[in-house]
Amino acid sequence: MSYFDKPGVYITGIGQIKVEKVAELSLREMGAKAIRIAMADAGVEEVDAVYLGNMLSGMISHQQQLAPIVACEAGLKGVEAVTLEAACGSGGAALRAGFMSIMSGMCDTVVVCGLEKMSHSDKEFITQSIATASDWETEGGKGESFVTLNASLKRRYIDTYKLSSDSFAQFGINAHRNANKNPNALFHKEITLEDYLASKYIADTLRIYDASPICDGSAALILSKYPPSDKTRPHVKITASAAASEYVGLANRRDPLAAEGIQRSGMKAFKMAGITTKDVDFFELHDAYSIIAVLSLEAMGFAPKGEGWKLGEEQAIMLDGKLPISSFGGLKARGHPIGASGVYQAAEAYLQLTGNAGANKIVKDVNVGIIQSIGGTASSVFTHVLVSN
Repeated sequence: MSYFDKPGVYITGIGQIKVEKVAELSLREMGAKAIRIAMADAGVEEVDAVYLGNMLSGMISHQQQLAPIVACEAGLKGVEAVTLEAACGSGGAALRAGFMSIMSGMCDTVVVCGLEKMSHSDKEFITQSIATASDWETEGGKGESFVTLNASLKRRYIDTYKLSSDSFAQFGINAHRNANKNPNALFHKEITLEDYLASKYIADTLRIYDASPICDGSAALILSKYPPSDKTRPHVKITASAAASEYVGLANRRDPLAAEGIQRSGMKAFKMAGITTKDVDFFELHDAYSIIAVLSLEAMGFAPKGEGWKLGEEQAIMLDGKLPISSFGGLKARGHPIGASGVYQAAEAYLQLTGNAGANKIVKDVNVGIIQSIGGTASSVFTHVLVSN
């Protein structure tokens, strides 16, 4: 059986709002707007369920029960509405829940929404809130943040493989170049190698262009059991959904640079979809930090251990490269509104696979894309395979 013929779930519509530093819309209005755009795009008026990815609303907005609030705001009162939390991988978790609800036969049409409003006057409070996704007993509660944790990973990597700390430059450069063409991106500013080298260090070897920003955003998808009856309507098929976990605390891991959670999730997705790395045309990876992008490329089998950074140096990750990543700017430059990022990835992959990516179009023809949404320092990992249909 060809990987195109594998059973799956169809994405029939998408909705995105612009990622902003401080959104004027309220939390519920942001999610409802993205959902209404997606429903209009798919041409549907009713759905069976809403699965919403969010991490922080209970802590920073004092609002739990977010899914039913957003569903009602979007005019979907009464449907099943559930919030999924998996730290920065919450959007991927929501997508997996939607996928499984349809594959199980329980639902025919669902909304998957990712939503985060992180703008808050107290930046230290935001940093500490995000750090609750670390192992609080051994990391966050001891003063660690995700900036320091990823800085320690980068330090370990460059010391292990005897590299310059600037070997990661092309990941930020590529992300900003692509975001500059994406109307929904936070950053519309290209950077050069000189800009990267002149940028400030925010922790040890970690530069500001190695890290994603705090921001607000929402995106939504319509998932369906069936492709549109009108075959001219754009749609893609999700043929695999896989999840895996790893110790949350870095100190507990056999080898933090092995990214075993990423590898487990990815290999399960490859097996389910019936593909290998050779079949993959692009990879929307979780580049919240450039070190995670490098470790993802290695763990997924696109580069040998210690050589993921070379794909940047060789320009292989660019829109005209052999394995484009962050094609709309990625988490680094489109922005990383935590619970929404995995859903933005799916929407962007949909645009690539349906030929509607505009100025962000990958140069070669694309038929298979992978998206990967990660919680923590790769402790919760959700991988999906999408194919043109």
